[in-house]
Amino acid sequence: MQTERRTALVTGGSGGIGLETVRGLAARGYRVIFTGRNLERLASAKADVEGSVQRAELVSVAADFSSLDQVRVLAAKVRELAPRLDVLVHNAGVWHQQRRVSKDGIEDTFAVNHLAPFLLTRELEGLLRASAARVVVVSSRLHERQRRFDFDDLERRGRYRGLYAYGQSKLANVLFSNELARRLASAGVTSNALHPGDVVTSIVRDSAWLSLGIRVASPFLKTPRQGAETSLHCATSRALAGVTGRYFKRSREARPAAAALDEGVARRLWQLSESMVGV
Repeated sequence: MQTERRTALVTGGSGGIGLETVRGLAARGYRVIFTGRNLERLASAKADVEGSVQRAELVSVAADFSSLDQVRVLAAKVRELAPRLDVLVHNAGVWHQQRRVSKDGIEDTFAVNHLAPFLLTRELEGLLRASAARVVVVSSRLHERQRRFDFDDLERRGRYRGLYAYGQSKLANVLFSNELARRLASAGVTSNALHPGDVVTSIVRDSAWLSLGIRVASPFLKTPRQGAETSLHCATSRALAGVTGRYFKRSREARPAAAALDEGVARRLWQLSESMVGV
């Protein structure tokens, strides 16, 4: 009798680290559902992985994480497609040079990088609990620059600094991952955050000077495939069975910023996020 394949969901899987995470999971025998905003890029990514991984089982779903409604639709599709969900990798992310707002009128970096994965996780909580799943949250070492989580100007309506807003959202990722670990520990669900390394990426594509800087520094940066290694380690390593509420770099446990370890702030952020997404 053939064993049912384990199922993984990877957000932002149509390029970069996300695509290599999809490839790595497919190579490990997972059925992989992955998301992206652009249908052509999704189709190209699917063909790419299928061409490199024998018997890959892939499903691509278009979703724009700048819209909470689209996140809800995505969750409904995943529930239809997957009777179980063993791994959820929150990889999708954006960085903006100038302040933008999401389709819901929220500062877009915070909306896409934190609120969307928060809502998706809550919408899929039943599946995660049923499978004692692993949740993997791709953060960034830039969260370490944040001395505290700034609740006073969450929408960044004052002077807008793109890297500060990004770092704030990445701090939110670790706070969320840690709080999720505490809340779902009794169900056997694990949640860990990570820094993928400094990777050649298109996330800064709307900043000419940062894009130029990355091109100049690219010989010293990781490739997307190298950047996916820590995500795959957290998602699949047998050594991490039952390990939760941790932060990883280079596939090893590391200490996050002190601000990420404040349980009171994590609870406050959780409650605020619930009110903002309406759950």
